[in-house]
Amino acid sequence: MNSVYRALTIAGTDPTGGAGIQADLKTFQELEVYGMSVITSLVAQNTTGVQAIHDLPIEFIEKQFYAVMSDIYPNAIKTGMIAQPDMMALLKEKLEEHHLVTYVCDPVMMAKNGDPLLEKHVRATLRDTLVAVSSIVTPNIAEAEDLIEMKIETVEDMKKAATRIVKELGAKSAIIKGGSLAGDAVDVFYSTSEGIIVFEAPRTDTKHTHGTGCTFSAALCAELAKGSSIYQSVHKAKQFTADAIYWSLNLGNGYGPTNHWAHRMQGLPTQYNTKG
Repeated sequence: MNSVYRALTIAGTDPTGGAGIQADLKTFQELEVYGMSVITSLVAQNTTGVQAIHDLPIEFIEKQFYAVMSDIYPNAIKTGMIAQPDMMALLKEKLEEHHLVTYVCDPVMMAKNGDPLLEKHVRATLRDTLVAVSSIVTPNIAEAEDLIEMKIETVEDMKKAATRIVKELGAKSAIIKGGSLAGDAVDVFYSTSEGIIVFEAPRTDTKHTHGTGCTFSAALCAELAKGSSIYQSVHKAKQFTADAIYWSLNLGNGYGPTNHWAHRMQGLPTQYNTKG
């Protein structure tokens, strides 16, 4: 058995490096996992927003996927921005073929500044395809609201939403990221085996959070690729992302990127808490 841990990201690009494929590969590298990628869309974006999106042909996405899976088989797979229903249908089929590989679904629907990345009808397809076959799905509050069509305003709402995503949509587990709520940064995890677990971290006062969702899901994928449990992987991904935000980089004219090597910095913030 090859001792090198391997993770595959399937997503769109970010030429300024804070989100998408670029953020995923940086995160894999920092967590000592060999990273591979399948690009679905070329996105002209920066810290101020999205300027243009060019989706790759479905046949080429399939060829990229085959090139990876037939040569360097991953221990875990994550998806990020999947822009079109035919992409989602293809990837659902391929993920079902490789159902023994742990799959992290980051349901990317909009950019940090609120620019939509997916049309509304495409979001419904995402719910019915990729979310349904995921080992864990990682929506933020806005994405979770869209997936299950309920308003989320409190931690109790987050608990209900995470439970519904698993019980109604088919995901094996879910974590809802509560960064948009007031107070501490609270995330809520649910699986049928673990129940509800709340992750709390002190909030960092910064606007430079571009790519946090990509970074979190990539860190989660990397830890799962190493063979960590779903709980351990969420725990480590939460800390990795909290550090990356705490030491975020003051780059660009908008929402700057997080710091993917922050875990190596001195003077990290207090460890966060978990509770059932």
